[in-house]
Amino acid sequence: MFSMCVINILAGLVLSPLFMGIITRVKAVFAGRKGQPLLQLYYDLYKLACKGAVYSRTTTWLFKAGPVVSLAAVFAVLFLVPAGAQGSVFTFTGDLILFAYLLGLARFFTVLAAMDTGSSFEGMGASREVRFAVLAEPTLFLALAALMRITGALSLSGIYANLGSGAWAVAAPALILVSGALLIVMLAENSRVPVDDPNTHLELTMIHEVMVLDHSGPDLALILYGASIKLWVLASLLVGLFSGVLGHLFPGTLAFIFGMFAVAVLIGAIESVMARMRMVRVPQLLLIALSFSTLALIFSMR
Repeated sequence: MFSMCVINILAGLVLSPLFMGIITRVKAVFAGRKGQPLLQLYYDLYKLACKGAVYSRTTTWLFKAGPVVSLAAVFAVLFLVPAGAQGSVFTFTGDLILFAYLLGLARFFTVLAAMDTGSSFEGMGASREVRFAVLAEPTLFLALAALMRITGALSLSGIYANLGSGAWAVAAPALILVSGALLIVMLAENSRVPVDDPNTHLELTMIHEVMVLDHSGPDLALILYGASIKLWVLASLLVGLFSGVLGHLFPGTLAFIFGMFAVAVLIGAIESVMARMRMVRVPQLLLIALSFSTLALIFSMR
């Protein structure tokens, strides 16, 4: 079991850039274009790693620490998140709280690095990031609380180990609501459409991208790699809800990988058929996700 968990961690480290490539390729197919190679992010990471970094004289050690701490935090999260029903390397009672706080730590240092530049432009992006996180984090906690109530487990591995077909037969409405909430949180936390467009550089629409404009070379490579791992981690929470169904179709890790790539296709499809929402509408979308989580928790108490 431990060796299988290590394989799942290695899959996240190696395949998370490919996950981003699948999203880009799906969007290209919808647009009728050839699109970038599936391995484009690997090329970009290698190219950036071979370059030097440029630092402003106004920045301090916080600017340099931001990418490193953020990547270290999401890397640590990989050890806590189970790959479906297979469990994680480290599991203990209440580990889902550490999971959420590690993601918060990554965001905190990204925001600090952005504000350390002294740029009002990056400060604007940092303000938007924190504002939306105020709604996204309670949604995540309530969704996990609903899953705890449904399964009776107090750890992430215990929760997803008990989310088989039996759990869906008993609590299908609550699990459907949790799925919707986690999908919206995944898109919001990773600044994807309809919350943000990762390919835009328009001042009035940027959230995450504006915070990392001053980073270059290896620092930017760490940020891009950390963003791909974060998306992989949050997608794995969504895939884990359907681990019981996928387990009947594919064996072991293959079921989890198939589910992850299916989520990548789903994200690409969403970004192809939807436009980015107006900034003032984003809190409303997150409030919908919060309502889903709250209702799921209420239904799980019946």
